[in-house]
Amino acid sequence: MLFNSLQFLLFFPVVTALYFALPHRGRTPLLLAASCVFYMAFVPAYIAILAFTIVVDYLAGLGIERAEGRARRWLLAASVVANVGVLAVFKYYGFLTANLTALGHALGLAPTFPALRMLLPIGLSFHTFQAMSYTIEVYRGAQRAERNFLTYALYVMFYPQLVAGPIERPQNLLHQFREEHRFEYARVRDGLTRMAVGMFKKVAIADTLAAQVNRVYDHPTAYRGLPLLLATVFFAFQIYWDFSGYSDIALGSAEVMGFRLMENFRTPYFARSVGEFWRRWHVSLSTWFKDYVYIPLGGSRTTTAKHYRNLLAVFALSGLWHGASWNFVIWGALHGTYLVLGDASRGVRDGVLRRLGLDRDGRAARLGGTLATFALVTVAWVFFRAATPGEAWYVVTHLLAPGAFADRQMVRAFAACAVLIVGAVAAEYASARRSDGLVTTRVVFRLPAPLRYAVYYVLVYGAAVAARADAPRFIYFQF
Repeated sequence: MLFNSLQFLLFFPVVTALYFALPHRGRTPLLLAASCVFYMAFVPAYIAILAFTIVVDYLAGLGIERAEGRARRWLLAASVVANVGVLAVFKYYGFLTANLTALGHALGLAPTFPALRMLLPIGLSFHTFQAMSYTIEVYRGAQRAERNFLTYALYVMFYPQLVAGPIERPQNLLHQFREEHRFEYARVRDGLTRMAVGMFKKVAIADTLAAQVNRVYDHPTAYRGLPLLLATVFFAFQIYWDFSGYSDIALGSAEVMGFRLMENFRTPYFARSVGEFWRRWHVSLSTWFKDYVYIPLGGSRTTTAKHYRNLLAVFALSGLWHGASWNFVIWGALHGTYLVLGDASRGVRDGVLRRLGLDRDGRAARLGGTLATFALVTVAWVFFRAATPGEAWYVVTHLLAPGAFADRQMVRAFAACAVLIVGAVAAEYASARRSDGLVTTRVVFRLPAPLRYAVYYVLVYGAAVAARADAPRFIYFQF
């Protein structure tokens, strides 16, 4: 079920009303049943995959807590293999066999593999990573195994964040299902407003930009120069407002019922370095890889060569997590390369700033860092958006070539998108908290009543426009 659909606009108020009407003991079964309905609205049969991993990880968690020594490691391995195995079959089998076939042909062989024609289950990478975090935390002793099967199943399937995160940790979410949440007007108001803001980001901003991005990226070799450059910049903002809009709806719908999910975005395009960008962008995924891959590999507490190896490996894996394509691997590896080069060149960059008489924390240096980071991240997005590595390379090598728009209509459409971006960035900057960079919707509540209700009208209208049969999916649903 899409957040930006008429189904959800009916589903959410019904489920929420029932949630507050039921006694506390009936709420977990209600939310679990609602989450099943939510997920089965896509492809009903794929609920069996979730059921399989839920049973495996529930039993593994209980076993890990009771076992000792080598048995604990075997149980953890069984859980990880089950989850990664599901990913391998449904998400990476075609990619792996296609590359093995190409390698075989290059070596003069003719390998054949059975074809598996299966749709990728929606949000598979998200809920498998959330499930793995549970068994890993139980193994580490940071989380008690959950005895109640329905509660554990709801931890994996909680509908607000089931399809595209945030990827929650058991310490943050599991205990909340045991807490009794009462109806509180201020909290419900805040949650609904955040949902409306998220819907507006998706419909009014991301989908508007998508039309022009698709126009260019569907046939990139037909363009050169400015159209390619602007479409690439537009995609950087499209994917941000698409994904952060989804996160706002997820966090807002959970907040209405009293649940607190982790923030997934902290104004990432205001970051001054690529490292800082990843502390602000898709926070739940970047911290997952940090805690469960980067640090176990040794992190930065090792030799410089191994530290750089760890960075490159983690970001290449992060790219592969996003999709079974060399485009995504290159995108991830490119970010890893940025981090390696940024660390290696820190002394040189500090020296240049000193010679220029600039303070590292001064306004000019901060602005320069932000613009440079945005440029690097935007170039990397080319590989994320393009259909093939070849098309991505064409775009990168022709971004600054001489080129013109196709017609006046295209000029007007691109100009309108540019104005939309400037306005949205200005609004986000104005509403960002100086202490932590979080964007708050509570700035709306401080407006005079006429302006406040005008904002409500625009947001609700945007939600109504979104609820149509052909509403575009959120970009991260494919992962």
